[in-house]
Amino acid sequence: MFKHLLVPTDGSTMSIETRDRAITFAQETGAKLTFFHVKPEFPIALYGEGALVDPTTPQQFSELADQQAKSILDACMDKAKTAGVACDSRSQTSSSVHGAIVAAANEVGADLIFMASHGRRGLSSLLLGSETHKVLTHSTIPVLVFRQPQ
Repeated sequence: MFKHLLVPTDGSTMSIETRDRAITFAQETGAKLTFFHVKPEFPIALYGEGALVDPTTPQQFSELADQQAKSILDACMDKAKTAGVACDSRSQTSSSVHGAIVAAANEVGADLIFMASHGRRGLSSLLLGSETHKVLTHSTIPVLVFRQPQ
């Protein structure tokens, strides 16, 4: 059925639980996994009275984001390889998390996006939005949303 899953991950607890479920799913179906991490773009500082100054340079920020992505993706790869699941990984810098996820799924030829729902509800969901919801809205391939039972 599904042979290539894109698994977006941000290193959060929910994302790690979703990674583990995706690995189990891949073991059962013989699917390949591609782990994907979206790195943030350098924050644009607002100048003027009362503005906060970030002492990090764009290069330092990029290096830290690369290190974080490598750490998160290496952990995913190690876990999948230990389970005997074929996998690879990639990361991309983007200000549009959902857009990067949808584009990555298409680029790698995934036939399913397997991702977490962080479970925001009510006003926080309305104000913050949901990357998962945006992926569901914009993806042309199936999206499996894993929610941790409460």
